[in-house]
Amino acid sequence: MNYYVIYDGNCHLCVTLVQLLETLDQGKLFRYASMQEQETLSGWGITAQDCEQGMILIDANAPQRRWQGSDAAEEIGRLLPLGRVFVDAYRALPGVKWVGDRFYEQIRDHRYTLFGKRPSTYQSAYCVDDSCKVNN
Repeated sequence: MNYYVIYDGNCHLCVTLVQLLETLDQGKLFRYASMQEQETLSGWGITAQDCEQGMILIDANAPQRRWQGSDAAEEIGRLLPLGRVFVDAYRALPGVKWVGDRFYEQIRDHRYTLFGKRPSTYQSAYCVDDSCKVNN
């Protein structure tokens, strides 16, 4: 495990994407904490206001290395097998990164309206401190 993914555990879209990543990775590279786990996040100096800017990716070996929002999504994609090729191509196309960033912001800001809010916060079976027992 080398990275922590901070996601909105109340967002249907966010949880679906985390579950897909869990299936692909099986906890080998990524561990997860929801934005609702303030005690865990405060250990990294992350506030609720920080979370308003979107998902966060933290390098577990160098916690000062962080990506947020669409940059975090791109870095996660880059870390997946063969992902670097696709992310590098995406970043190289003129104007596409800018459009992607704006698209991410719209989804981030309207995620509950577009995709709904979960009745309970999702906790990954691959949590940061291994205290999780059941994947819900």
